[in-house]
Amino acid sequence: MTLATNVIMPALEMAQDSGKILRWLKTEGALVRQGEPIMEIETDKVTVEIEAPASGILTNITAREGDVVPVGQTIAQILAPEEAPSPIVASPVARKIAQEHAIDLARVKPTGGRIEKADVLAYLQTTGDQRPPTVSPRLVAASPKARRLAHERGIDLATLRGSGPAGAILAADVPTTPITESPNLPTVWRVMAERMTQSWTTAPHFFLMREVNASRLIAWRERVKARTSTNITFTDLLVKIVAVTLRQHPRLNAAWRDGTLALNEAINIGVAVATEEGLVVPVIPRADTLSIAEIAARRQDVVTRAQAGKLKLEDLQGGTFTLSNLGMYGVDAFNAIINPPQAAILAVGRIAERVVAVQGQPAVQPMLTLTLSCDHRVVDGARGAQFLSAVADLIEEPLRLLELTTA
Repeated sequence: MTLATNVIMPALEMAQDSGKILRWLKTEGALVRQGEPIMEIETDKVTVEIEAPASGILTNITAREGDVVPVGQTIAQILAPEEAPSPIVASPVARKIAQEHAIDLARVKPTGGRIEKADVLAYLQTTGDQRPPTVSPRLVAASPKARRLAHERGIDLATLRGSGPAGAILAADVPTTPITESPNLPTVWRVMAERMTQSWTTAPHFFLMREVNASRLIAWRERVKARTSTNITFTDLLVKIVAVTLRQHPRLNAAWRDGTLALNEAINIGVAVATEEGLVVPVIPRADTLSIAEIAARRQDVVTRAQAGKLKLEDLQGGTFTLSNLGMYGVDAFNAIINPPQAAILAVGRIAERVVAVQGQPAVQPMLTLTLSCDHRVVDGARGAQFLSAVADLIEEPLRLLELTTA
């Protein structure tokens, strides 16, 4: 008995019910090794390579590139080399006839060393032609102008009812409303839309806003940049500040799952990244334990791979709090939608010079606006305000952060 290892559509995420096959990296009949990538699939979050579960011959591929397959469905098999069926040998003419009549050549018995035209024809005489009968398209009576208008507007004449003689379609019968095609949205964009709609309609959002003086944040960045070759951004500094603050305010690092509050032990900061395919949120794990240079290196790596569409599933998993910075786009302030099941997200605007009061006198200072979005099921107003105040204090006096941890 031939034993085969099934290749199935894997479940890579808790809520995943299907996956889309983007590309087969190995073809039917190819020799594969266990652990070797054999295909690329697209899940709700990311594109990943799937490895061969065993070594042998890849065969019985049933899903094509572009197919959306339910999780758990067998899409191919891997046979041990000694168990793989012998390749079918057939003449080009025999293969062409078999293709035209949708015949499986494995069912055709050759009279000689290979399957010939006569063998396929004999099989047809025995089984009958299984092709569906050809249906001639119905000729629709229409005036030349009606045909031109229908073609320009993308309308099928067969769907219209004519008012002319013998039911002929006239120009007046062609609808004037043009047919517009819906764009083929990338999966990442579709999922982003679904998740944000779910968050906005199920999580009771409230927003807290705080304006802070960023002059010492700017000076801190210059000092850190002078000590490392890594490109340090304001996002990197804010990731560190937020992560350290979450230690003292664990409720903001919690989540709402299945109708109950769940506290997260690890502090994993997601950084919102805009790509051509849509918004993704790669994660910087245990950011509170990392140095600024380590955070910057991780952030630069995941952002580069996100924009190239090369993120791995583990890059997107485990986030407990999200930071969204649109300052580089000239945005002063905005309200961000919570990334479920997280409890909060911090939106950061640009640093801009404004006239503010300094010791009772007007002065021009670099100011930064923070907006904290909270899920009221997890965080109340007082807890959110205390967290935001602590973040603002560290931005305005980074030396306090240096006392808590080594940057």
